Amino acid sequence: MKRVDDYQERREHLKNLSEEELYNRFWELTEQIVKPMVDLAYTHTSPSVERSVILRMGFSSLQAQPLVEYGAKWGLLGHGMGNVILTYGRLKNIHYLEAGAELAQGKGWDMVVDYFNRGEING
Repeated sequence: MKRVDDYQERREHLKNLSEEELYNRFWELTEQIVKPMVDLAYTHTSPSVERSVILRMGFSSLQAQPLVEYGAKWGLLGHGMGNVILTYGRLKNIHYLEAGAELAQGKGWDMVVDYFNRGEING
C-alpha cells in the first residue's frame, strides 16, 4: 500500500507564516492541547498525588504520610500539600523543610487552615 503524500496541501495555511508566527502558532496549539489537563490537575488530586509531590520536595516517606493525613483531615488536599507547606513556611518565616517537619508533627495546622479559610490566596 502506498501512502498518499498530501504534505503540500496540509501545509497550505502555514506556508506564508514567518518563523516567529510559526513559533507562536505552535505554542498556541500546544496550550490548547495541554489546557484541559492543567485544568483537571487544578480540580482533581488524591492522597497519592499529594504524597508524591511532598516526596519530590525532599521530605521522607515518614514525613509525607502524616502530612497527607493531616491535610485530608483539615480539608486542605485540594489546595495542594506543597502549597500548604510553603504557605505555612511563609507565615512562620521558616524554611519549607522546617515548616513541613512541624506540620508532620501536627503543629501549626490551625494557623494554615485559618489562612486558607480567609481566602487570602487561591490554592
